[in-house]
Amino acid sequence: MSATTPYDLGTSHTLWELIARRAALTPRAPALFDETDRRMTFGGLAEHAERAAAGLYELGVRPGTPVCWQLPTRIETVVLSAALARLGAVQTPVIPVYRDREVRHAVERTEARFLVTPGTWRGFDHTAMADRLARELPHPPRPLTVYHRLPDGDPGTLPPPPSDGGQVRWIYWTSGTTSAPKGVRHTDRSLIAGGACLAHALRMRPDDVGSIAFPYAHIGGPDYLIMLLLYGFPALLVERFALPEVLDAYRRHGVTLAGGSTAFYSLFLAAQRQLPPGERLVPTLRLLAGGGAPKPPELYHEVVRELGCQLTHGYGMTEAPMITMCSPLDTPENLATTEGRPPAGMEIRVVDGEIRLRGEAVCQGYVDPGQTAAAFDEDGFFRTGDLGRLTADGHLVLTGRLKDVIIRKGENISAREIEELLYEHPAIHDAAVIGLPDPERGERVCAVVEQPPGGAPLTLAEVTSFLRSAGLAVHKLPEQLEVVPALPRNETLHKVLKYQLRERLTGRGTSDGAATNLPDSRGT
Repeated sequence: MSATTPYDLGTSHTLWELIARRAALTPRAPALFDETDRRMTFGGLAEHAERAAAGLYELGVRPGTPVCWQLPTRIETVVLSAALARLGAVQTPVIPVYRDREVRHAVERTEARFLVTPGTWRGFDHTAMADRLARELPHPPRPLTVYHRLPDGDPGTLPPPPSDGGQVRWIYWTSGTTSAPKGVRHTDRSLIAGGACLAHALRMRPDDVGSIAFPYAHIGGPDYLIMLLLYGFPALLVERFALPEVLDAYRRHGVTLAGGSTAFYSLFLAAQRQLPPGERLVPTLRLLAGGGAPKPPELYHEVVRELGCQLTHGYGMTEAPMITMCSPLDTPENLATTEGRPPAGMEIRVVDGEIRLRGEAVCQGYVDPGQTAAAFDEDGFFRTGDLGRLTADGHLVLTGRLKDVIIRKGENISAREIEELLYEHPAIHDAAVIGLPDPERGERVCAVVEQPPGGAPLTLAEVTSFLRSAGLAVHKLPEQLEVVPALPRNETLHKVLKYQLRERLTGRGTSDGAATNLPDSRGT
């Protein structure tokens, strides 16, 4: 097996096995570096993870011990997670911006024995929060601070690594964009299957340099790590993604793959537009890739034209981290309008418009057995709640969410169809379309938009005129327009939180003529 050949997925049963194999194959190859130029090789990752595992073992972490960790995207975080994988502990990653309520929920539902936090991070005292929860919970977790230093011990004291990749050892929490977060149960095998799909679709090479600019506690964290392990290339870890501040690190390390979600693409485009004509934002960048949120087709063409790189988008969720992924070899039409094709082993079935899944990358259900029973149909297919269709050549096209179907006077209206047209309006930076209760229509169509800096004020009449000219049917035209400084988004892949918009606007009347301005929704 050469350094350029990915491992045979069929022989990789656990995440630790992947880490150990890559360390043996290319021990001196770089694996991780950060904005301060700290570096770690694949051999160093395995070595430090074993020492950290031994330190955790001395503290009482055993195979099967539930450990909740809430850490930023740092080298130490990757090592700690690898150490827990070496021990066979049950990991519960939590996004670091969450606070007492969300962390308490995760700790209680998983019965975590340890709560690992970064101390004071970005002005918030996580240690104090962990101490509060330890005092308040009936089965308190042991607080543990990890930021600069990891637990350290003698690897000779460790038990053998786990060998069964089919056991549930990961519990991730859904982002809660439409409802309360749910605990999603994953195995090493399901995460490896998702990461392999991403790696193979993107056709990465050992000379590539990736970047992890989203929270490593997101389901995309192990997805990305598995991709590094399979193909043996490194990634830049970004603790806090902000442009233009991080650009120097991207350029210095020669990043070739960047992205995360649709919001990241838009941020890179905005930064590119601040530069003189002909100057590239990141000269080495050859590929933007991501998923987790809808991508307007026009955004693909803007990225290719202005950033001078390819854009491949995919479809995944916490319950199935990688379902389909576009490939750089796909046609421009497929890259612009589809989410790619599923890998071998992922079955997609469309039932009454809803996408359903069965395959190794699909989770083992939820922490709540009742939620698990409701999530799978009689044939064992997971009900995604997403709407879509498969093209003749097997590419998946998303058309919306079941909860995003607006029913106006008995007619079904796709919010996504309207959003993609609104994105093409020159005075609209981003848009979310929602249905609001209406006594006469059942639901009315409401467009909530962000405008670019200096954009001319919009009116409802101007927006509907634009949509008419784009060919949108009359019964789908928005009857309400709201302008916001920023759409409310989650802290992982910056998905728009439509439920917050519905909560704010429910009960408000139609805005006829000029748009209504909502309060700034940033930071919610």
